[in-house]
Amino acid sequence: MGDGQEQTLRCALIGKLQRDTILPVSGPAVIDVLGGNLTYAAVGMHLWGEKAGLLAKTNADFPQAWLKQFEDWGFDLQGIKVVPEEMDMRWFVAYSDPQSPHYEEPITYFAERELAFPPNLLEYYSGGVKRCSKTQYDPESIRISDIPDAYQEASAVHICPIDYMSHATLPTILSSGRTQTITMSPAPGYMDPVFWDEMSGLLSDLTAFIAGEDEVRRLFQGRSSDLWEIAKQLSDYGPEYVLIRLKDWGQYLYDGVSGQRRIVPSYPVRVVDPTGAAEAFAGGFLAVYSQTYDPVEAALCGNIAASFVLEGCGPFFALSAMPGLKEARLAALRDMVSEV
Repeated sequence: MGDGQEQTLRCALIGKLQRDTILPVSGPAVIDVLGGNLTYAAVGMHLWGEKAGLLAKTNADFPQAWLKQFEDWGFDLQGIKVVPEEMDMRWFVAYSDPQSPHYEEPITYFAERELAFPPNLLEYYSGGVKRCSKTQYDPESIRISDIPDAYQEASAVHICPIDYMSHATLPTILSSGRTQTITMSPAPGYMDPVFWDEMSGLLSDLTAFIAGEDEVRRLFQGRSSDLWEIAKQLSDYGPEYVLIRLKDWGQYLYDGVSGQRRIVPSYPVRVVDPTGAAEAFAGGFLAVYSQTYDPVEAALCGNIAASFVLEGCGPFFALSAMPGLKEARLAALRDMVSEV
């Protein structure tokens, strides 16, 4: 990337790339395709006309050609690093309904649907949600040495779910430079009461913390079940905004400065595949917030990005929408925001 591009890199996205195999709610199986939270965040951002530097780690077997689409959109790929460490980048999910993902024993779900078991999943094992370590880096962890100089100059950054060690260090590193807006979605492996004492440090440098309802309820187990109370306490740790994703894909948006509480609705669609919708929201949110500094408009646009992802399978389905459709959906949602 040349010097001129370095000066204009406004946003960066940090996360994971994967090789996804998905048995969606409906429709055919998707076998060994580009996935990972970084991919969907980039799609959500692109939907709203923004580009970014992408940062993740891959192994030598990962098809780098899969990333050409992002390069064609103007995304910067110098943050994608091929590392020598062993990394199993395969990922599997089967959905019995939109709220019921299954990550283990893929052979069972292929058999249930009378589908041939794909060779790429031989010897694949997933134990579901992996608890994060408080002291050890994972192969996909992002360290300060992994961040290109130009990305440290970006004014707005979203950090996708990675691991505790990455999330404990990245916001502090970025906020000490020129980054003014930092949003982050938590790794499920540390949204647990065991990490309660670490949360204030994790959140202290964030502009917005974006988490799912189930995640925050698990973290606050035994302390609170009221989502607005949870949002306020999380905001007290530092984030200007806390967004809690509801089961219907709408958002509770808490403004820690004004104390305002808003419900931002989802756009109703027939859900085919929930994979990636949460990070498409986050990418859309950052794209619009970095342009407008309006959290409500950003959340609305994030929900529109999520709606397109939910309707199909694979990251690029969301980009096949008819021209003008996202603007029409946005106009329909604006009047439905409510204040509590």
